[in-house]
Amino acid sequence: MQRIGKRKRETAEFGIFTLPAIVCVLFAFFIPFFMSMKYSFTEWNGIQKSPTYIGWDNFKNIFSGDNNFVNSSLFTLKYSILYIVLVNAIAIILAVILDQKLKSSTFLRTVFFIPYIISLIIVGFIWKFILAQGFTSLSELTGFSVFDLSWLGEPRLAFFSILAVSIWQSIGFYIVIYIAGLQSISPELLEAATVDGAGPFRRFFSITFPLLAPAITVSIFMSLTNALKVFDIILSLTGGGPGGSTYSVTLDIYRDTFQNNMYGYGTAKALLLFVAIMLITIIQLKYFKSKEVEA
Repeated sequence: MQRIGKRKRETAEFGIFTLPAIVCVLFAFFIPFFMSMKYSFTEWNGIQKSPTYIGWDNFKNIFSGDNNFVNSSLFTLKYSILYIVLVNAIAIILAVILDQKLKSSTFLRTVFFIPYIISLIIVGFIWKFILAQGFTSLSELTGFSVFDLSWLGEPRLAFFSILAVSIWQSIGFYIVIYIAGLQSISPELLEAATVDGAGPFRRFFSITFPLLAPAITVSIFMSLTNALKVFDIILSLTGGGPGGSTYSVTLDIYRDTFQNNMYGYGTAKALLLFVAIMLITIIQLKYFKSKEVEA
């Protein structure tokens, strides 16, 4: 009887302490999510009192003739692939360097991480000023033609500007993850490989890289979700220009919902983005989890 009473008391205490978090999650996520699902089947401008139910028409229009959604999806896909590959490759290289016993390693880790704590909106405006006006001054000082290029005025250069600024801002976060992964690898394994005659590249690709799999799984997951949801940096850096060439899916949703007052249509696109991110991340996590090895 005492055990039963103790369990009931522990269950009640658990419920009391978790109830505030459950209520917050309910009001911040689940209720808005299900309301968005409801609005995705309506035609609503965000002002009228009662939305008009139109069934699957929003989704039919998205897949049948919305060129903006197609172009923004292609942009997001291209950006995501390049961002995931580059940010993780560069982060692994820098993490390996910073994991060495260097006098300046702590300082360099701080330098790389500082941009991550700055808001993406602020980062975008800073780099917009640098690319638009700072490069002009550098061109006058150095005479290098690379600074005369229109980094935000040409579609291809604008794409690479967004990609470069995004990597610069977020790479410190992934470096921290990979350094933690490197420090979890037993030094005895690397020492044994050195004794067996393995060089630095052989040790990295045969021992270090396979044992970094858990860190790679987390980093790929985070970079994938961040890339598919890219919004802030584009809004502040290019605003979707030039000529709409840098519109991402999230920016397209923002334009339809809050600029064109097509709330029902915008929520339908947002729901499709949610489903796409969920499916892609589930597949990615299952694949990379199956590749993880234990020391």
